[in-house]
Order: sequence, then C-alpha cells, then structure tokens
Amino acid sequence: MMENEAIIKQVREIKQSFRLLMNGVASHSMREKGLNYKLNWGISLVDLKEMAGQHVKNLDLAIALWKEDVRECKMLAILLMPHEAMPPELAELWVEQLPSLELAEQASFHLFRHLKEASVLAYKWIALDDELPQICGYNVLGGLFQQGRVPDERGVHEFFDQVGVVLRSGSIPLKHAAMNAVYRFADIDKDCERVAENMMKSMDVEIF
Repeated sequence: MMENEAIIKQVREIKQSFRLLMNGVASHSMREKGLNYKLNWGISLVDLKEMAGQHVKNLDLAIALWKEDVRECKMLAILLMPHEAMPPELAELWVEQLPSLELAEQASFHLFRHLKEASVLAYKWIALDDELPQICGYNVLGGLFQQGRVPDERGVHEFFDQVGVVLRSGSIPLKHAAMNAVYRFADIDKDCERVAENMMKSMDVEIF
C-alpha cells in the first residue's frame, strides 16, 4: 500500500511539473493535426527526455503514467519503462491502446525494439489489420535490421509478404514505415540487398 501511495504521489508531482514547460502553440498545433488527449501540454520530446532523466526507470511508475490520458504522461511512461521488466503481454496491451502516430513511433524506438521478445511481437503486429500496431511492427523490425539481425528464411518471406499487402492498400504513414524497414533490411549486407531487390521487383517496386 505504501509503495502504491508513493507511485500515486510521484505521478501527481510529475503532472504538476508539466505546467512549467507548457507550450500552448505546440499543443494547439497538435490538436489541429488530430492529436487528441484529455490533456496535451505541448512539451517537446527534448524536455520530456530531460524530465525522464530525473527519475529512476520503474515498472509501476510507467504503468501508472500510461493510464493517464495525458500525452506527456504516456510519453514519460515509454521513457521510464525498464526494458527488461516489461512483459510481452503488457507491450501488446500498450500497442492496442496507442492513441497517436507520434506515440507509436516513440514507443517503437525507445521501448519496443529493446524488448527480449521484440522480433516475435513485431511479426505479430505487422500481420494485424490495425495501422498503429503495424507501424510499430515495421519500426521495430527496422530497428532490429539496423542492428544486423537477419531473420530466418520464413521470417524473410513473411516480412516481404506483409510489405506487399501494405504497398497495395496501406496508408502513407504505414507505407513509409514498411519501406524504411525494407531499406534497413537491404543495408544488413549484400545478400540481404539482393533478396530485398528481388522481392520488391516481384511486386513491381524498384528500391534502388
């Protein structure tokens, strides 16, 4: 109970600190672009990263922050979630609850691609019929490819099959995420470059 009260107090203090960094112009601009939260203080990612650096990463704190319908709370939840402590079930729940492209991209880069189960989750997400989870999946795979992690033959075919679906019917942000992952796959080595080129040519897409 004491720990729970401490987390509640910490969340309250974090929310109060947002007032000092509020950017009304940025907040208004985000609302006009469809980023709707109960509260959006318009605080920059740079400032949020600095704020996160003042706290120790903590599973319970991150979970409590994520539950708040406040852009900055969710962003801090992503930054303060310890990678090694996040169970895959929780990652899947967060992906289902993503409210914006901005958070999908930040969660992929700062959190999801670092999870032990990142590859398994990413392949699951790119197969969903839901844009933000798909974008997370491609961003995570792109991050893994950037680290030089080569999928097995089945994974390669599954990846390019899903990319083909996206290129035929996906949104612009989704196509962008998928193609970024393709380029990062091609950058792994010459063999991957040839595979990517052949796979994309079979879809009548030139990538080089």
